[in-house]
Amino acid sequence: MRDDEAGGSGELFDGGPFDRGTADEDAAEQGRTEEELRQAAAILDPVPPELRRIAVEAYALHDLDARIAELTFDSLVDAIPVRGVADPPRMLTFHTGELTVDVEVTPHGLMGQLLPPQEASIEVLSGPQAGARLTADDLGRFIGDPPPAGPFALRLRTGDETVVTEWLRA
Repeated sequence: MRDDEAGGSGELFDGGPFDRGTADEDAAEQGRTEEELRQAAAILDPVPPELRRIAVEAYALHDLDARIAELTFDSLVDAIPVRGVADPPRMLTFHTGELTVDVEVTPHGLMGQLLPPQEASIEVLSGPQAGARLTADDLGRFIGDPPPAGPFALRLRTGDETVVTEWLRA
């Protein structure tokens, strides 16, 4: 039996409990629900002011013209565990274009090398405060201490090029 034969208007679920309304009404309801959820989160689980400040300042630190060096190896994820080694150093490899940055993170600090070998100034970004400044020698080697305590990235300046690594937690 067709809906219009049963006395309906020809619209399926017209005015009944399954009536979905118009797209505008759906969007308005979704907006109200989203706002209610935002208010609940702000009251029940607010973002700490210090974290908000760090996030805003970290975003301000990024270089719009810098190339991003993508993480291509992380020993926490990609390495096979070695028996008998209790606390191995974390090995990271970043890659962009023809530049590779190998970094070892230990409790004593950072140690790394740029490939192909070249001189560079390196800044360890670790939040709003000025990061440690390191220098890669003509073989591309650099050392820095102490190790970053939280999320960090490296900003490398080689000649006229700026490269920034992805952010990672130490």
